[in-house]
Amino acid sequence: MKEKNKKEKNKSIHEFDFNLICEYFSSAERQGPGSEESTIQALSFIEGLNKKSKIADIGCGTGKPTMTLVQNTKAEVIGLDLFPMFVDIFNHNFSKFKNRVKGIVGSMDKLPFKKEELDLIWSEGAIYNIGFKRGLIEWKKYLKKGGYIAISEASWFTEERPEEINKFWNNAYPEIDTISNKVKQMQDAGYVPIATFILPEYCWIENFYKPQIEAQKKFLKKHVGNKTAEEFIANERHEAELYHKYKEYYGYVFYIGKKI
Repeated sequence: MKEKNKKEKNKSIHEFDFNLICEYFSSAERQGPGSEESTIQALSFIEGLNKKSKIADIGCGTGKPTMTLVQNTKAEVIGLDLFPMFVDIFNHNFSKFKNRVKGIVGSMDKLPFKKEELDLIWSEGAIYNIGFKRGLIEWKKYLKKGGYIAISEASWFTEERPEEINKFWNNAYPEIDTISNKVKQMQDAGYVPIATFILPEYCWIENFYKPQIEAQKKFLKKHVGNKTAEEFIANERHEAELYHKYKEYYGYVFYIGKKI
């Protein structure tokens, strides 16, 4: 996701052609690290959901985590994503649940919900697009009192780490921080921190990086000679290499909070 080689400055995924990014990730089952087990574990800390409840999955992608929410609750679920291609696939995937699930195109920095409309805001690996602190603060008004927020977020596991990975992530996502600091940010934003847990390594390796290997070959074959596509895949491969090398120092952490 970030750099072509060590001599060049890390390049953020946001600097690439969004059409290429959407094409690449639309064929993937997941647009980020995660697992059904982790989604269910996070959901286990949410109390009081019923068929009258409303959940918003922000940055839903094509809806893999959303499907777990739908299958394990009776609530109405709205999936929101910036990219129409993802939302089209999302709505196709949930066609048999269309009486209580729909995907809509929208931006997480201007959510199309009423104040205190939602019982649960969900966002796996997506809040970085707006920033963890900003998202917690701005999304809070859409939650009912006593409503929940559940987010997976890139976090440091240690206070110190090797310079290579520290530089990479601070360039890619300057808001990356330690778990304790993220919990404090949640508390400062007006939530009671209910639970935190680290996503297992297989959420990255087995569920996210390994499936991309064959997808990258097909993508490069389709876009042979396209330097932007080649550079994008080089960045994705570099990110995977760094994870294997430094996974003891960082990963995704689920943060579950309750609005007070």
